[in-house]
Formats: sequence, C-alpha cells, structure tokens
Amino acid sequence: MTVITAMGADGPVGFTCQAFSSLSLQPPQVILCPGRTSTTWPLIRAVGLFCVNVLAEDQAGLSRAFARSGGDKFAGVRWDSSPNGSPILSGAAAWLDCRVHAEYAGGDHTVVRADVRGLAASPGKRPLLFHRGRYTRMADDDAPGGAPLPLSPHQPAQGRAPLTTKDPKEQMR
Repeated sequence: MTVITAMGADGPVGFTCQAFSSLSLQPPQVILCPGRTSTTWPLIRAVGLFCVNVLAEDQAGLSRAFARSGGDKFAGVRWDSSPNGSPILSGAAAWLDCRVHAEYAGGDHTVVRADVRGLAASPGKRPLLFHRGRYTRMADDDAPGGAPLPLSPHQPAQGRAPLTTKDPKEQMR
C-alpha cells in the first residue's frame, strides 16, 4: 500500500493509493492511478511534485486514515520533508520522490506517469499489502510456501525443479 503526499498551497496533502507500480528503470519512472473523483489528486497535480510512501506492514491504520475523504489527514502523523519538499511519513518501508510527467484517462481512474527523482528504503521494514479486501503482509521466508520463486529457469530454488515446458525444445532460456 502506498500513500501519495505533497506540500500543497495550504499545507501537506495526501491519499492512499493501492494502484502503484514501477514502469521503467531507464529512465526511472513509476505509474499510479488515483480515482477520477479524488479531491486530493488535483491539489497534488497543481504542485507537480509528490512522494510515494510505501507503507510498512504495521501501518494499516495510516492507510485507513489517508483513505478517508476530508478532514486533516496529517493530524497526529509524524513526517519529514523529502528533497522535493514532500512529506515522508515516519516509519514507511520506502519512499520515492517524483515529478508528474504525464496523465492519461483510464476509465474511472487517471493514470499518472511520473519521473523518480530520489528514493530510499528502510532496512528490515516489510511492506503493507492489501489482498482480497483486507490488509495482509508477506509470508516469512521460513514459512511453508514462503521460499522465493526462482529468478530464472537456470537458478531453481532449493528443492524445486527448473521451469520447463513439456517439449524440451521450447524450454525457457
């Protein structure tokens, strides 16, 4: 889960955004998809600079607080300024400083393409996830089924066979 923040004309603004993804490594870009009915996104768009706060697994309450409409979402929330001047929420697993590059219509959402200008991660912090209508977290590496998937068919995880098709001539390379 992410919270998108910026320093608006009247102070800090932000909203919870679960539609977020990396787009490109060169140049570094991300996409996010605020709802077209969002009243916060136009305030952030006007600034042009924002911070993507990747929430830590213990920040579900913060996600819920920034998901509501109206009110002072920053009341009682600790934060620091990013190099762009956007709020970095204390305790976030990671943050990315971004500049709006372009926007596209996407049904009932706006697809925002943004350039990444800086980022950092907190070692040991794990991200908050939202799956099947509830907050959850990543499985521990030592939990059953928690072993990472192989990086490629030539690097199988311990105890797992390489990925192949039925026809050996069509094996993944």
